[in-house]
Amino acid sequence: MVLLGTIVNGIAIAVGTLLGLIFTRIPENTKTIVMQAMGLTVVVLGIDMGLQSEHILIVIISLAFGGVVGERLRLDNRLNQLGAWIEMKSGAQKQGSVSKAFVTATLVFVIGALSVVGALDSGLRHDHQILYTKSLIDAFIAMIFATTLGFGVVFSAIPVILYQGTIALLATQIHNLFSPEQLEILITELTATGGILICAIGLNLLKIISVKVVNLLPSLLITGILVYALQYKENILDMWPF
Repeated sequence: MVLLGTIVNGIAIAVGTLLGLIFTRIPENTKTIVMQAMGLTVVVLGIDMGLQSEHILIVIISLAFGGVVGERLRLDNRLNQLGAWIEMKSGAQKQGSVSKAFVTATLVFVIGALSVVGALDSGLRHDHQILYTKSLIDAFIAMIFATTLGFGVVFSAIPVILYQGTIALLATQIHNLFSPEQLEILITELTATGGILICAIGLNLLKIISVKVVNLLPSLLITGILVYALQYKENILDMWPF
């Protein structure tokens, strides 16, 4: 089922919110150690995915050019500005209001490489491992948000399902552009490139480094373009008489 990971993610956010409303006081030390555990898990998952690459040059070029494109487009800044605009338009100034909780949680759960990579993996391979991992992280974050922002956090599950579900469904049509052999390469290299982004998210969670992962998201698109170009190049080489 293509949308299984997305649906689980939405349910996890709802469950995390309800738990946060029940357990209103979570010790700061507990929050810290659980977040660190999640950060370590995400790093290991990212490394495992990154090591699957069979064409490491594709990954390197994709990340390099993707970073340039992301910086030129100022994706990170634009998304932050969008968040500020939404909060301003919502007029949610009171702490714990439904609108502020909805806006804040939605931005955290939707904007990130895990959403994109996880949804792509669900659509391409029906592999929901990344979205399951994201679900655990989102459930914990939703629980923390609910203790301070209130019940409105639960409504953020709706845009998460719509956003990730759309990506997953679109990903199911990619096979029309690639041969079965090239599709395998695409999946492998997308997994590896996405794994590096996921590793960066884990390092950010651990506060070891600060990477603007959003600015690296174009690397996923560039990976697809390079694999498609590789297919075209191989067809030309097959026609060459030598």
